[in-house]
Amino acid sequence: MTGYFVLTIALLLSAAGSAVAEQIGSVSTKFKLVGANDKIVIEAFDDPEIPGATCYLSRAKTGGVSGAVGVAEDTSDASIACRQIGPITLPEKVKNGQEDGKEVFKKSTSLLFKTLQVVRFYDAKRNVLVYLTYSDRIIEGSPKNSISIIPITPWH
Repeated sequence: MTGYFVLTIALLLSAAGSAVAEQIGSVSTKFKLVGANDKIVIEAFDDPEIPGATCYLSRAKTGGVSGAVGVAEDTSDASIACRQIGPITLPEKVKNGQEDGKEVFKKSTSLLFKTLQVVRFYDAKRNVLVYLTYSDRIIEGSPKNSISIIPITPWH
């Protein structure tokens, strides 16, 4: 039991630097006789280091009894759309590529070993932020992924 507790604390702390998502809404995709229905959940989060950049995620959420008690594993299906919602000034470490691939969002999608992540890249040639969402687990991740871009434009 002690090893499980330590692993859980470690996983929680590893997500501490990531953005926190706000649930916008959800729709049911599969009726469950017992427990919550399977759903598609829509969440929004702001890039923690780039004010003016917001991303919206849609992701699968498993229902039923196992989903209600938090032991279900969600599928790797997710989509992302990011937009400029205010003026953007890029930090120097983003401009020079030092933070390419930096995790900006992470959410556990199973009891222990699977997460949905969003990482950020900067395409200096096109002056565009690129956000990639994908799912991984300790042993084997999923090739399912989605990207979105934010062209950085003057804000009035």
